[in-house]
Amino acid sequence: MSDRFRLTLAQLNPTLGDLSGNAAKARTAWERAKADGADMVALPEMFLSGYQTQDLVQRPAFLADLRATLDDLARDCADGPMMGIGLPMAERGAIYNCWVVLGGGAMRATIRKHHLPNEQVFDEQRVFTSGDISGPFVAGPLRIGTPICEDAWHEDVAEAQAESGAELLLVPNGSPYARGRFDTRMTHMVARVIETELPLVYLNLVGGQDDQVFDGASFVLNPGGKLAVQLPAHEEAIVTVDFTRHADGWQADTGPRAALPDDLAQDYRTMCMGLGDYLRKSGFSKVVLGLSGGIDSALVATIAADTLGPENLQCVMLPSEYTSASSLSDAADQARRLGCKLDEVSIEGPRRAMTDALAPIFAGLAEDVTEENLQSRLRGTILMAISNKTGAMLLTTGNKSEVAVGYATIYGDMNGGYNPIKDLYKTRVFDICRWRNANHAPWMQAPAGAVIVPGIIDKPPSAELRADQRDDDSLPPYDVLDPILEGLVDNDLSVADLVARGFPRDTVERIAHLIHIAEWKRFQSAPGPRLSLRAFWLDRRYPMVNRWRDRSGA
Repeated sequence: MSDRFRLTLAQLNPTLGDLSGNAAKARTAWERAKADGADMVALPEMFLSGYQTQDLVQRPAFLADLRATLDDLARDCADGPMMGIGLPMAERGAIYNCWVVLGGGAMRATIRKHHLPNEQVFDEQRVFTSGDISGPFVAGPLRIGTPICEDAWHEDVAEAQAESGAELLLVPNGSPYARGRFDTRMTHMVARVIETELPLVYLNLVGGQDDQVFDGASFVLNPGGKLAVQLPAHEEAIVTVDFTRHADGWQADTGPRAALPDDLAQDYRTMCMGLGDYLRKSGFSKVVLGLSGGIDSALVATIAADTLGPENLQCVMLPSEYTSASSLSDAADQARRLGCKLDEVSIEGPRRAMTDALAPIFAGLAEDVTEENLQSRLRGTILMAISNKTGAMLLTTGNKSEVAVGYATIYGDMNGGYNPIKDLYKTRVFDICRWRNANHAPWMQAPAGAVIVPGIIDKPPSAELRADQRDDDSLPPYDVLDPILEGLVDNDLSVADLVARGFPRDTVERIAHLIHIAEWKRFQSAPGPRLSLRAFWLDRRYPMVNRWRDRSGA
């Protein structure tokens, strides 16, 4: 019996529903494994279909196409290494999240996911049936146990497979990015290694799908929890790993160990990958956005330029009588630093026309936020017209602080197909901007250096919808607002909890009220990449009509 086993890990980026394209990626990985003399190539969870499928997986025609694609793949990859690949499969009236092993032109083993996550962004119990715990399958000289994603977060599946004779644990994953998630994954996988005394391969998807971005960062652990191989985060990678049998069992030979970026770098790469894949997988290659001279639009423009190249970004300044001279010059400087196109369309003429048209209806009524919102909606209409005419997707630029409290105009500055900073609180917007000015990576397509105008970072934020307006006229300062929002939104703290931490009760109750009444706006908002464990949409689902208010400790 051989004392060596060679496994090729394919950390790749599928497109949901592109069955032929995903199969082509799998074939390319298989050909690479064959050239490397590998015994097997492994692809992540749900790779053939793309992930997450949501209700698409319940369509019989979709499942039938998947099965036909799988059969073709098995035939095409018969003469060479085995292949493990994930997909949903229908069996006896039930749908399973499966990982299938192909070899010799046929299916050699089918593993069905046992633990179905039903929290945060996952809703798998709604669409899948839990499978029985599968025993290990034979691959050349060893037996491999395969806990699928969530299965490895519980001790029972890995333990059962080890007791059934598994000599290696291979964990195919579809684990989306969230800040600090790498450490959490590593902690769980080390626990499985310590419990079973087996080496473990953690193989994750990479790439964006709607609001979720899979960050890759796959790794291999040896018994004792020692890191043998680390694949990069947010990049495709095909790496072949050798395993050697020793007197006390199998161990992975030491391979490449990519350095993982810090949290700010990971957040930034996630926003760029989320935007890039959302556009590419939807058929877009260019974007347009309103460049106001403020920090949010400056950051979104930089994300777009880094992701698509400055030549594929069109910025538009839409001044009114309230637009400051510094905003005009900052926007021009911002576009110059990025190397992107900047157009200017004044909203003064349309604003006067709308004001005159509405004057008979508004007669006798004092000016209020209506006139401010009118400016925002005119800008949104102009930007949507440019998007329609040019075929460039309009990006919206509201940060998580604004999205949380509704400090945005529906059908105005909320217009757009995607929002890269939707899950980024305002204080973190400042941090990310400073980080980007100090850092540059080879994948970034915008120039290095201070591409975000320092004056934009330093000046007080303002919507500039009335004279001398500042955000803190309507909201607490962001260094006060954001901790309150993190408590209420991200951590489900009560009003009393936050009051006990020193925040004024009236301020906390007011912010809680604003969160409640903005639910309908968030329901209609553009998608954006998930960065935290409590992003708006799948992580946090609230009714729009809701009269309950937290009066705790009153």
